[in-house]
Amino acid sequence: MARLVARRVGFTYPGGVAALDRVDLEIRAGAVTAVVGPNGAGKSTLFDCLAGTLRPTAGRVVLDGVDITKRAAHRRHRLGVARTFQQLAVFPSLTVEENVLVGARGRDAETAVERALRLAGLAGPVRRTAAAGLPTGTLRRVELARALAAEPHTLLLDEPAAGLDAGETDALARVLAALAADGLAVLVIEHDPDLVAGIARTVHTMENGRIVSRTGP
Repeated sequence: MARLVARRVGFTYPGGVAALDRVDLEIRAGAVTAVVGPNGAGKSTLFDCLAGTLRPTAGRVVLDGVDITKRAAHRRHRLGVARTFQQLAVFPSLTVEENVLVGARGRDAETAVERALRLAGLAGPVRRTAAAGLPTGTLRRVELARALAAEPHTLLLDEPAAGLDAGETDALARVLAALAADGLAVLVIEHDPDLVAGIARTVHTMENGRIVSRTGP
């Protein structure tokens, strides 16, 4: 089942620079979908249009059959769409656990936070450590856990393996595969070909604002 869908999405920046041109994409429940391509291909712009950070200048974004093109990022978050950021966005003065709690919503936030910390491998003593000074790999996991604490049905990850070593990337791949197996719809924008090859059911390649090839069902 397609949960989040882009239909002929286009985006032109002020000044007339076209970043996206009639992009079609489906993010399906129970699977990892990947978008790859060189820098400047339009991957991050597409990601931001799906997340609600940018509003497309053409086309539609649809969630479970409902047009959400004009809905802001915080409203999409309430509808079950969570995201991480290409540039780390954590609160350095807060502990790991407090950072994750920021992402929780609903009545049973404590249970959601515990599950997220466990899934991200942060349930040990590090949970009480301030984020300031933690290595990049750990902070990537903090961001993932914060997104998972919202208990989303759709998870958008912008270069989640950036700054991770091989062991951390393997651990991330296992987590994402488990989340998809549990029914989540997962989108990964990524440069790491090994990660993409290991977890993605469908891989879309972008160039010059368009999807030029697709592998998988």
